[in-house]
Amino acid sequence: MDEKLYAQDLVECPTVFCANRDDQAPLFTADALINGDIRKVNLEDYRGKWVILFFYPSDFTFV
Repeated sequence: MDEKLYAQDLVECPTVFCANRDDQAPLFTADALINGDIRKVNLEDYRGKWVILFFYPSDFTFV
């Protein structure tokens, strides 16, 4: 699939986005904790590579 899917496009999606195996992940940029530093990570930087997306929205907050 050559068409790019951006995460911000899913905000206006009329149905809930539910990923299935082999689906293309939406492109996004987010903050990540890497070796003790918070850095920007862009999914497009990993195009053509295997990537595991691991996230829990509230587990790693600095509250």
